[in-house]
Amino acid sequence: MSITVPKVRVPYLLLFPGFAFLFTFFILPIFNLAQTSTQSPIVGGDTAQYEQTFAFSNYINAFVENREQFGRSFVYATLATIFALAISYPLAYAIAFKSGKFKNILLVLVVAPFFTSFLLRTIAWKQILGEEGFLVPTLRNLHLLGQQTTITSTSVAVVAGMTYNFLPFMTLPLYASLERIDPRTIEASGDLYANAITTFRRVTLPLSLPGVVAGTLLTFIPAAGDYVNAAILGSPNTKMIGNVIESRYFKIVDYPTAAALSFTLMVAILILVTLYIRKAGTEELV
Repeated sequence: MSITVPKVRVPYLLLFPGFAFLFTFFILPIFNLAQTSTQSPIVGGDTAQYEQTFAFSNYINAFVENREQFGRSFVYATLATIFALAISYPLAYAIAFKSGKFKNILLVLVVAPFFTSFLLRTIAWKQILGEEGFLVPTLRNLHLLGQQTTITSTSVAVVAGMTYNFLPFMTLPLYASLERIDPRTIEASGDLYANAITTFRRVTLPLSLPGVVAGTLLTFIPAAGDYVNAAILGSPNTKMIGNVIESRYFKIVDYPTAAALSFTLMVAILILVTLYIRKAGTEELV
């Protein structure tokens, strides 16, 4: 005996597994995070015991106490995004238009860092920037760095590590956007007596804007919440909001504050991303 499913229900049945996954591992945790963020410690109870008191003041207190880390996180994420864009755009352009038969090899090299753990890549970057690496002695020999000056445990190291770790997230969307540009469009610009700079400014760059927007979002969003680079490459003076959340949750065991900080960070990123997409005018990404 066969069961006939009405055709109108087939799309919903196909969507059900994905929706069930999102509901279980995203929506439910978000609701749990929300209700945790308004809890208060039980008076006279264990330090890890909390009760629901709808203490929305947790948000204000958490932000006021950690506003410096919030600001530092967005500054570092913005700098890392700008540097990644400056490095990735020429790289993606060269792969898309100039690489020829080496295109696939170069794409593999771009993706190759993903084959290694994020943590290991950051530790390796610490060795590169450290005293035992080649960079510091070279800069000192060139008198570009003082004999007592170091790079590790500074904001420079943190931003450099973030830029390096998130570089593929910027390069791949840029390449995908540039690769879709019809070469005949660029040739037509030359036929109309436009030089290389004008062609890039009036043709290539506007057509690649969806990739620029996608790449900057894929870089900025995880960078703003990152804490590994600041923990390994930085110092207490370079702590980001991710480090505060990690410490509040695992070390201090202050779940309401950690949840409030997480929600505040999520809402701030959502607002910034919405404004950025509206300003960029790339309806294709909305």
